[in-house]
Amino acid sequence: MKTQSRWFRALLFGSIYFIEGAILTYFSGFNALYLRSFDMSYSLIGTAGAVALLPFVLKIFIGMLSDRVNLLGLGHRKPFMIIGILLQALGLVLVPLVNPVTSFGLYLALLLLISLGMSTYDTCADGLSIDTTPTEQRGFVQGVMVGARALAAIVLASAMGFLVARVSWSAAFWFTAVITLLPLVLVLRVHEDERPAEKSFSLSGFRSFFTRRMGLFLLLGLIYPLVLYSVNGILGTFLNESVGISILQVGLYTSLFGVGAVVGGLAGGPLTDRLGRRSSLLFAMVVTSVSLFALVGSVSPLVAVIAVLVFGIAFGYYETVYMAAGMDFSDPRIAATMFAIIMAVGNIGIGAGQPLAGVIVDARGFRFLFVVLSLVNLASLPLVPLIFKSGSSGGDAGPGMSYDSGVDVQRPG
Repeated sequence: MKTQSRWFRALLFGSIYFIEGAILTYFSGFNALYLRSFDMSYSLIGTAGAVALLPFVLKIFIGMLSDRVNLLGLGHRKPFMIIGILLQALGLVLVPLVNPVTSFGLYLALLLLISLGMSTYDTCADGLSIDTTPTEQRGFVQGVMVGARALAAIVLASAMGFLVARVSWSAAFWFTAVITLLPLVLVLRVHEDERPAEKSFSLSGFRSFFTRRMGLFLLLGLIYPLVLYSVNGILGTFLNESVGISILQVGLYTSLFGVGAVVGGLAGGPLTDRLGRRSSLLFAMVVTSVSLFALVGSVSPLVAVIAVLVFGIAFGYYETVYMAAGMDFSDPRIAATMFAIIMAVGNIGIGAGQPLAGVIVDARGFRFLFVVLSLVNLASLPLVPLIFKSGSSGGDAGPGMSYDSGVDVQRPG
């Protein structure tokens, strides 16, 4: 990294994660509503949702392609990010022009196009962030990324809801397409120099996975999303059925979770850089368990407001700390690939946690689930000192890589 600004990096990666959060908001909150406006069956809606997730499986291979190929001599990250952004925008422009009832296959193809675009720019942006961010600023950058994605969920959910209600579905899609293109202004200012030989793609970089510390780190990466996302997935239902909050107000309460996640990311990033990965992870685990026990004690709407906000802060902070450590662990020869694999392990935890949470809630209720997950979270505390040496700084996690990869991210202007 030669000439750059931490604030330019924050704007660049924050804007990328913002548009990622925008499309994730559509997939999670609006795709089913859009298809139901055509009276489509829930089985077909489920099929559409599953198809939209397929490119996520390809992120590891996209990472390998980015690590290995300098596309058209423009770099390993920049051209793929541009292609990904354009694919997502194109898909969003075309979706409202297709009737999903009469052309369901074409609608699925457009969902694939959007998801493939997002998976491409997301994977390559992660690689670029590892390539270019100094170790002591990785918490800050990840905090901005996590905060921007959470902010997008709040802003885009409100904006799309307003446009659908007051204008049309087409306006909502085209608005999101315009938002998608905004990061191009920054991405086009990125210039990647030729990589030195010691940081060129090499299969030997995969040996980094076969270490005790990496194995324990991946185990932690399996547990923490199982805990966080299991709670997040049933939070609205818990507030409605156990606390007695009306459906109308549940949306306001869950928005508080989003606000908390933004605060947890933005505040947690600098804190992570200051405290180091070991202390930050331990602190994040304690805050998470405290927030879960606060949910257990939520017997009134007022207590629930505080508990949901604290859980949101814990969610954003924990994500920030773990992802910053994941950057440290990623071998620079296969940075995008390795980070994608680390995130894939987390997705396994999310997938395993959802049905497990459902079984526990059916058997013993929401509060018992929160107690169990809090104990699972606390049980993983001993992993942290095994992964990080006592008194380690933020850069102690990985295999001794340097951040200076010969990539020049230019300042805007």
